[in-house]
Amino acid sequence: MTGERRRPLAGRPLTEPHPSRLSPEHPDRARILAAHNAALAADEAGYLDPASGLFVLSAGFLARRGTCCGRGCRHCPYVDDPPSG
Repeated sequence: MTGERRRPLAGRPLTEPHPSRLSPEHPDRARILAAHNAALAADEAGYLDPASGLFVLSAGFLARRGTCCGRGCRHCPYVDDPPSG
């Protein structure tokens, strides 16, 4: 990382994506979370999405990067709820 400061992680477990990135009502949520959790446990960079077959980066991989890339990653560990008020 050149010139970028490490950003603090959101206040939720890496196993739990922000609801704006993976809705609690998503029909494949259980399969997606199982694949993601397996990737986290194996310290892998990501997993193949069970529905689309596309490669999805894990929250662990994204957290090690130290900053959010702003591309809307499903498991971005930096996305947090906006402040209330």
